Amino acid sequence: MLGSFHDALAGLAELVGDKHVIASGPDQEPYVTDWRGRYHGRAVAVVKPGSTAEVASVVKYCGARGLAIVPQGGNTGMCGAATPDDRAGNVVIRLDRMRAVRDVSPLANTITVESGCILAEVQDAARAADRCFPLSLGAEGSCQIGGNISTNAGGTAVLRYGPTRDLVLGLEVVLPDGRVFNGLRALRKDNTGYALKQLFIGAEGTLGIVTAAVLKLFAPPRSSALALLKLQGVEQALEIMQRLRGAVGDRLGSLEIMSRSQIEAIAATVPHVTIPFELTTPWYLIVELTDTLAGVDLNEPLAAVLAEAMEVGLAEDAILASNLAQAKAIWAVRHSVSEGNKRSGYVVSHDSVVPLERQAAFVTKVEARINQAVPHARVVMHGHIGDGNIHVVALIDRAHCQDPAATAALVAEINEIVDDETAAQGGAISAEHGIGITNRGRLARVADPFDIELMRGIKQLLDPNGLMNPGKIFSAGAT
Repeated sequence: MLGSFHDALAGLAELVGDKHVIASGPDQEPYVTDWRGRYHGRAVAVVKPGSTAEVASVVKYCGARGLAIVPQGGNTGMCGAATPDDRAGNVVIRLDRMRAVRDVSPLANTITVESGCILAEVQDAARAADRCFPLSLGAEGSCQIGGNISTNAGGTAVLRYGPTRDLVLGLEVVLPDGRVFNGLRALRKDNTGYALKQLFIGAEGTLGIVTAAVLKLFAPPRSSALALLKLQGVEQALEIMQRLRGAVGDRLGSLEIMSRSQIEAIAATVPHVTIPFELTTPWYLIVELTDTLAGVDLNEPLAAVLAEAMEVGLAEDAILASNLAQAKAIWAVRHSVSEGNKRSGYVVSHDSVVPLERQAAFVTKVEARINQAVPHARVVMHGHIGDGNIHVVALIDRAHCQDPAATAALVAEINEIVDDETAAQGGAISAEHGIGITNRGRLARVADPFDIELMRGIKQLLDPNGLMNPGKIFSAGAT
């Protein structure tokens, strides 16, 4: 077996070059451990191809030898979808070297990029053409666009622009047998049969490896206004959202909510982030308006809605950002939630989405049930209130998580509470983080069996040998 793995290393090196293959050992650690340090696997090799042709060659090589393939972007995911398991025959394929911006078309409002491009690089390339690529999330300085596509990332601009799925026009994908699906078209209208690209968006690398994409661009925001509101509950946030939509329409770009406990966790563990407001209420809402016209005063309509909201008791207080620095300071708090939670203890995080009308009931019931079942857990919440996606996070002191079996039972208990309440409110257990390793058991428990049957059928069709990112979405070996 060792000899065959040594031969595999040599064969992979012939395909991409010696310096682009990392054998097992300390240099592999960043690639076989997930961002949170929750999962640790092993790999025969970490391979960094430099082109679509090299990706296809590596995939064919691995398939011929029964080596499992684990596609990996920036490795910033929350569910372990890019982490290999502990089987002996894994090959991690990283797309770091494939970072070219192939084309930018201001006329068509499109950008064509390779999947190894960092999200911030895509944003910068769009900005250089006086355009905007609106996908924005806390890890945008390190996550790769291929990973964003493979997880159908959401972020803070979904309210206005939609998730990643809505931003993709075309894809280039290496299939599990090494063939290349060339759907790299920049067409806004294409009704020729099935929309095959949609199979790979959100598939978490289980159906193929995204190597390039045509993405939508938009006119950049040239005017903006931002405020932070102090609220007593989620109900008030939803009412304020309705008033904002009536007053400013599509200028409402982002609506982000955080519980006081969430901000306190950040304040206690992320020293480089300053909380630029007093914590005096249970909930805090970030409202951002944007307009593509320069010189538009958005502070005036925003201030009018805020004043009305306070007058009728919907908001306790409001801070209207007076300059860019103040706005950045407020956003810095929101973008630090993952870091703050990771530093605060053992994280049991959830990515539930429920209908807007039921968000308040969901938040109230799920927090009460977790507090009752696990009194030592600290429940914090944040989310994209405008699209129904509330992240319920239980932070547990690591002293309570020394025994793996007991920890697994504790996590399962919390997950069941959240999942049951999510189902009771007509929601789904994952809005933007995906399934990966973390949620595959939960998916099997709550999903419609017919949905699972259809998904397994698609997996079997494209990856009959089960070698493409095994153990993600389904248990390893299950197609």
